[in-house]
Amino acid sequence: MTDKTSKIATWNVRTLHQKGKLENVVKEMERMTLNIVGLAEVRWTGAGSMKLGSKTLHVIYSGGHTHERGVGISFDVTKAKSLGSWCPNSDRVVVAKLVAKPLNLGIIQVYVSTSDSEDVEVEKFYEEIEKAKGYPKSQDIIMVVGDFSAKIGNERVKDVVGPSGTGTVNERGSRLIEW
Repeated sequence: MTDKTSKIATWNVRTLHQKGKLENVVKEMERMTLNIVGLAEVRWTGAGSMKLGSKTLHVIYSGGHTHERGVGISFDVTKAKSLGSWCPNSDRVVVAKLVAKPLNLGIIQVYVSTSDSEDVEVEKFYEEIEKAKGYPKSQDIIMVVGDFSAKIGNERVKDVVGPSGTGTVNERGSRLIEW
């Protein structure tokens, strides 16, 4: 990555499996001058990579067999040039490695199951994240972004959570803070 700064965000898009939804991502990235956006609930099947227009967007994605769940990461044209490799772990986790200096950057985009799911499924999800953390090299900077379906509250918890959240901690929030 040649730029000194990058604006990175994450967004639960609810679906990209409708006409015009991906173009909306492009417009929002441009409006907010975002370079990289992690996408949750894309609802695309399979895994792949696509470019939208010659100068706008590169998307990597990982979905399942049906138009449910799914994750992706979108890059503007500048940051797409830095994409070294990527790994579609599952319909809940995708990892991208970007070549940067002084350290490379690993971005892990996640989408946890809803609060209705069983604890076993949530634990499996956190195991997937741990596995994904092994994809970038240990000396790389690793960012985990996405939709954790969690509320972490507005109380400081050691050096994990600051006082700028909202509401009160829910069960998923406690699990996220513990992780």
